[in-house]
Amino acid sequence: MNETIVVPWDRAGLELDEFLCLWFPDCGKGFLRRQVREGLVTVDGQRAQPSQRLRADQVLIVTFDEDDAPPAPVAPGIEIPILYEDDDLMIVDKPAGLAVEPERWERSAASLAGALLALSRARSVPARALAESEDRGRAAPVSARLRAVHRLDKDTSGVLLVAKHLEAERFLRLAFEEDRVEKTYFALVEGEHPLADGEEELIDLAIGPDEKRSGRVVVQERGGKPSQTRISVSERFRGFTWMRCRPLTGRTHQIRVHLAATGFPLVVDPFYGRRSELHLSAVKAGYRAKRGQPERPLIARLTLHAAEIRVPARQLGGQAIAAQAPLPKDLAHLLKQLGRVRAWRP
Repeated sequence: MNETIVVPWDRAGLELDEFLCLWFPDCGKGFLRRQVREGLVTVDGQRAQPSQRLRADQVLIVTFDEDDAPPAPVAPGIEIPILYEDDDLMIVDKPAGLAVEPERWERSAASLAGALLALSRARSVPARALAESEDRGRAAPVSARLRAVHRLDKDTSGVLLVAKHLEAERFLRLAFEEDRVEKTYFALVEGEHPLADGEEELIDLAIGPDEKRSGRVVVQERGGKPSQTRISVSERFRGFTWMRCRPLTGRTHQIRVHLAATGFPLVVDPFYGRRSELHLSAVKAGYRAKRGQPERPLIARLTLHAAEIRVPARQLGGQAIAAQAPLPKDLAHLLKQLGRVRAWRP
């Protein structure tokens, strides 16, 4: 490809890599930054840096091949509920089973990143321009790049923050680094937790990578990162507890590891618990499956839901932003069944 781009007035002041992300929305930012560093994007005939700020009417010469970029993230084909939105950010309700970013070994699978790209296109490109871009065999530029600023496990549902521009992304990432974003989760765990109603407990256990199992973490007294989670009981069942969890730090798998380490793992957690799915036969005495039909699981994903998030105000004197994600149908159904067959009896 050899393309000449004149920087429009409404894009003046953008950093070069951000501009390229808008002009080539199907290409990831990491890929575009590499092309700049390799000299395949010049500004007014000169090599540039990804962070270089652009001026109106500057001329970019682009000589990289878009086909060399990893495939664009795939949209899931379902509408992702938006719980809150302003000029800087949105808060969405991620369904369980949807990865936030494309999975390394399954790039063709749908992801939240694909949904955000599709939304960016829909909001940015008039139908005629979109049709013309498809005729040319490439995606039309977009006016904004929506980007998730934190992660939820693929099988965790609930609230997730999305930045609408670079300044908002930087503000939100710093707020996460400084532990100023408040998150509340609900978790169904094994066992009857001894905490009294209205009482809170602080789990303060350092966490580090599990050297024996890739992708997992463990409690590490030495060398682990400080990690804290506040927990309380929301509802009780015989043999199970519906817990409210508020992580004060943001470590990978923090809630799952903290609960398991204190003897109350998630009811469904193939990494840190003992089940990959839960059946009614496991909780209802005398249950008999229909003859000739396999029993369907009550739930076959992590029994963890990100219920609420609270974001600090960007401006002095401004108000914090909060949003709540309703309980998904699968978890609501599970709690209803437990209320019937495992009702709490003090």
